[in-house]
Amino acid sequence: MAPKFSAHSDAIHLNGPLFARIEALYNDRDKSGLDPESKWLLERYYKDFVRAGAKLSEADKTKLRAMNSELATLQTTFEQNVLKEKNASSIVVNDRAELAGLSDNEIAAAAAAKADGKEGKFVIRLLNTTGQPSLASLQNRALREKIMQTSLARNSHGGEWDNKEVVSRTAKLRAERATLLGYANHAAYQLEDQTAHDVPTVNKLLADLAPAAVANAKHEGADMQTIIDQEKGGFQLAACDWDFYSEKVRKARYAFDESQLKPYFELNHVITDGVFFAAGKLYGLTFKERKDLPVYLPEVRIWEVTDRDGKPLALFIGDYYARPSKRGGAWMNQYVPQSGLFGTKPVVANHLNIPKPPAGEPTLLTYDEVRTAFHEFGHALHGMFSNVKYPRFSGTSVPRDFVEYPSQVNEMWATWPEILKNYAKHYKTGELMPGDLLDKMLAAEKFNQGFKTTEYLAATLLDQSWHQLKPGEVPTDTLAFEAEALKKAGVDYPPVPPRYRSTYFSHAFAGGYSAGYYSYLWSEVLDADSVEWFKKHGGLKRENGDHFRETLLSRGGSNDAMKLFRNFTGGDPDVAPLLKRRGLDKTAPLEAAPPAPPK
Repeated sequence: MAPKFSAHSDAIHLNGPLFARIEALYNDRDKSGLDPESKWLLERYYKDFVRAGAKLSEADKTKLRAMNSELATLQTTFEQNVLKEKNASSIVVNDRAELAGLSDNEIAAAAAAKADGKEGKFVIRLLNTTGQPSLASLQNRALREKIMQTSLARNSHGGEWDNKEVVSRTAKLRAERATLLGYANHAAYQLEDQTAHDVPTVNKLLADLAPAAVANAKHEGADMQTIIDQEKGGFQLAACDWDFYSEKVRKARYAFDESQLKPYFELNHVITDGVFFAAGKLYGLTFKERKDLPVYLPEVRIWEVTDRDGKPLALFIGDYYARPSKRGGAWMNQYVPQSGLFGTKPVVANHLNIPKPPAGEPTLLTYDEVRTAFHEFGHALHGMFSNVKYPRFSGTSVPRDFVEYPSQVNEMWATWPEILKNYAKHYKTGELMPGDLLDKMLAAEKFNQGFKTTEYLAATLLDQSWHQLKPGEVPTDTLAFEAEALKKAGVDYPPVPPRYRSTYFSHAFAGGYSAGYYSYLWSEVLDADSVEWFKKHGGLKRENGDHFRETLLSRGGSNDAMKLFRNFTGGDPDVAPLLKRRGLDKTAPLEAAPPAPPK
């Protein structure tokens, strides 16, 4: 279907008479008497059409249609290859003793089903990221090595799901299309329509952060090597060891074990007494589960959301569990966008990939999974609060490097004392998380930030490296180019591989984040600044929530994104809070903040 959707889009954007009408309206926009949102809509559609090739000659339009059709097929092929290889790359373990370090529940979840033909064995399924959750606990180094090597080799070792040629062909076609449309490269084309606006701005942000991140990661690695040597391990720290030994450092430094948290993070409590409770306090929302509405799987849940005035606001769908047919990661979908024009109310969903426990067992989350639940609900709020006339601007229909910002702000409530004490209760006893455990968790927040920042930056730099190429510069040796790009950027530290390698980097080669994976970091600059705003203004207060909602969350894409940010905070973004949050402020001071958008 992908080429058909592509052709359908081209049939609209490359329609000469239709564009002529839009251009005529655009040229008369200042005397048209349009309201601000309608005028902005006209400007956006004109820009959409021009960027889609509406001003090209008929011969070039024919070339563009062929490129778009092939790219649509390549992106679908890439994603299908990633999913098939991920499922096929599951690690089969014959002996339960090899799983030492995993909890009984994790081992039970790994037990192979009879239907798999592997009865009596254990299966460790891979996530789409390079790192894998089991690496933090497994004591068997040989098994850790096997898991990491399998993860890193995905879609790059030959065979029917190899993506190396898909990556290079995609990069070449994107570069050719950018040239045809009058841009230096694909990144320049993509960034023109984002709040970052241009390639030099993004390159500076990444280049300023990379040295400090890698320096911190190497310092963290040295701490782990010390433990390995003290234990007479006889080996150098490798990527497969990082999570396992970082847990040991964490325990030694903070007397804190991540697994101590899980009994206090039961899924239903996290959602209803944490995520929903915070939305009630901040925005006045209430949630009623609707078991009478149809769902596509038994574990999917639906809530009716009632607004602060008692009127229906939205339907919220929760699809929290992992399954083989589901793509990796976590995301929000806007199934029905809010629109004043059509009178539609939003139907939005959060999709997570939490491992489903054995029947009758509770779903206990890691702290990262808790934070993800709050993050994705931030996207959901962006969709539910939308109050615009045109569906083109509804909810999260904002620049790609702005879309993560409101959701990252919502993460702050996961550890806000009033919220935390309402949901972080032991699933058996109902006891609150002990204060000392909470203190250790919060103190450990900056721990391992060198690793987290470096693995993210490495993937981001790969994304930019592929998409800043001209057509003639695109290599045929995908893996050699990747290695050289990481080395050139100074992030080739083997114990910390990229969060995604090129061949399974779905954000860049199948999703909507090509030349845009930097967006999470860019959005975090805005987020950290906004968190400071909330703290200065009293935190969890209805007037603060109402202000955030009115000035920003409800506006969707109906105005310039950075103008909405300034309407909320009252000023330009400051990068200092982000550096402080990540513990990078002492090692890599940054002076550059995201610039104002061009006039």
